[in-house]
Amino acid sequence: MSDEHKNHGPKWGWARRGGPGGGPPWARFGGGFGGGGPRSRMFGQGDLRFLLLALIADKPSHGYDLIRTIEARFGGNYSPSPGTIYPTLTLLEEQGLIVAAAQDAKKSYTITDAGKDFLKEHADAVAALMARIDVQARGQGHAPMPESVMHAVHTLRMALMGRFSSWSADEQTRVREILEKAARDIASGNKP
Repeated sequence: MSDEHKNHGPKWGWARRGGPGGGPPWARFGGGFGGGGPRSRMFGQGDLRFLLLALIADKPSHGYDLIRTIEARFGGNYSPSPGTIYPTLTLLEEQGLIVAAAQDAKKSYTITDAGKDFLKEHADAVAALMARIDVQARGQGHAPMPESVMHAVHTLRMALMGRFSSWSADEQTRVREILEKAARDIASGNKP
């Protein structure tokens, strides 16, 4: 084996890359809950819409108030741009889930009855999103994941993706509860 392969792993593989984007492809999460490096998306598809709607349901808000609230939720480690927030607010308004009213020369957004129904219909997805945000906010700035843990993550992902049968409502709830409990236990340091 050449010195290059001894020191750096396979020529084509992930072992040669250092930094936040390094590591095996299955361990670089993007689209919603961290670890994917500086270019990964903070939210998965639809997550920001759920988050904004939930925040507006709690308290009618201006766009910049929502930005500050999200930034506080992430402990100052993430702040969404107006270019991300305002198009999503426009979409929610077009869908009839929120209404905007001029207040102090700014738009203040309030949830509609249709928005409340939408949140109730997607309550599990919203709860899961909030749990992921809490875990991610607490986990900012920690050391890289050990290889043994990355392998366990890979095994979990394969178990989830390898399911060929349909997901019944009971099975969805059972698996979601297992995963959310594991996430909380890992984040808090609880022992099984």
